[in-house]
Amino acid sequence: MKNEPLVFERTYKAHVSKVWAALTDPEKMKHWYFDIPEFRPEIGTEFSFEAGTATKRYIHECKVTKAIPNKVIAYTWRYPDVEGNSEVSFELFEEGDETRFRTGNFPAKRRLCKKQFCWRLDTFHRCAWRIP
Repeated sequence: MKNEPLVFERTYKAHVSKVWAALTDPEKMKHWYFDIPEFRPEIGTEFSFEAGTATKRYIHECKVTKAIPNKVIAYTWRYPDVEGNSEVSFELFEEGDETRFRTGNFPAKRRLCKKQFCWRLDTFHRCAWRIP
């Protein structure tokens, strides 16, 4: 099976600064993503979090690889006991009062991120605009 990227694109009726905050502010991120208090949208920032099911937990080790305010945030995503890194990116394109949002998950191993990434992305699409 090829490890082709998962890419999604959508336009929101929200200013780019609001979408950026939902993607990069730890207080807003925990509403749709994970609780990562040490996250900073700065190249080189390393952070980790734990997620999974009640019976199987996974440590996620990440490092910010690209950060341009109101434009793009990208970071590696790996599991300590699995070879290879994945990378996730979120790109924003200001279009007047709307924001075109593109995200991609570039998996080291296809099975690792697809389901969780899609579930979190769906949560972002449904609730990011109700975050205070």
